[in-house]
Amino acid sequence: MKRSWIVGGLLMGAVTAHSAEQLAVAPVQYREVEQTYSVEGLVEATRQSTVSAQISGRIKEINFDVGSRVNKGQVILRIDEREAAQALAGSNAQVMQAQVTLQNAKATYERSKQLFEQKFISQSALDKAQADYQVARAQAAASEASAGQASLTRGYSDVIAPYGGVVAARLVEVGEMVTPGKPMMVGFDPAEMRVIVSVPQYKLQDIGTHPKVMVELPSLNRWVKAASISVQPLADARTHSTQVRVYLPNDEAGVYPGMFVRAHFVVGKADKLVIPNGAVLHRSEVVAVYVVDEKNAVKLRQVRLGEATADGFVEVLAGLNPGEKVAMDPVKAGMLSVQQK
Repeated sequence: MKRSWIVGGLLMGAVTAHSAEQLAVAPVQYREVEQTYSVEGLVEATRQSTVSAQISGRIKEINFDVGSRVNKGQVILRIDEREAAQALAGSNAQVMQAQVTLQNAKATYERSKQLFEQKFISQSALDKAQADYQVARAQAAASEASAGQASLTRGYSDVIAPYGGVVAARLVEVGEMVTPGKPMMVGFDPAEMRVIVSVPQYKLQDIGTHPKVMVELPSLNRWVKAASISVQPLADARTHSTQVRVYLPNDEAGVYPGMFVRAHFVVGKADKLVIPNGAVLHRSEVVAVYVVDEKNAVKLRQVRLGEATADGFVEVLAGLNPGEKVAMDPVKAGMLSVQQK
């Protein structure tokens, strides 16, 4: 039994050593990394709008709901147009009446000019006929303008999407009465997003006018290089900070308004002791890595880390020395450390 135990122990040790040799490791080393100034912010849509009613009426049809994708020119909802149709019919009737009045006034004016040339009427009678004609012409023009406005108003019964996007909020229901100015839907274009951050005034000089900016998306575990930035030429007198808009690349997947992000502005470069971010193990409030020594022994060691970099590394402040090796797969390294015990 003793001999079997010794043989088994040798076999287990051989397997463990062989597994440790296969464990992927990375060196703890100094690298030139970018120094950044980080600030938290929120994502907002570059194009976001609230669609409001332009006529009074009852909503009779809603074609889209929250989360629906809408193309430019599609009918979002419809308002009962009967009231607008009646107003248009009345305006058209007034136009016809004004046209008849204009024709009569024009005929009267033409006859008055002939009679005046024949000395049958006075100058004042001719002037009155001319004035009546001008008034009739003005009334006809006003009636046509009123009819055009009524026709335009009737067209507002179909609420059209001003651009393609996503419905963010629906504020009305079918059968609800709306009046001009009543908000009905909120939408945004997901293709164009930007990050809004507030930067202290004393940091603007370090950031510069055209800095390199990396946006960290913690919820997606992803870093994105900013397409462009815009520094607003106005400071907040209360916080002494300036708003900076960081524009993301178009059609960035998974990004939506209100998302929490961090903007990292590059302000310089420095040599820092770093390890791959994937080697870090988080257990509750403990941050640690598995260190692999020269004998392939795997041991858990607590570390203190600094800022992460956009290329997948994280700064080591304490707990590791240059030249040591850390396991790239903390889960596999943890299993090996248990076997070695």
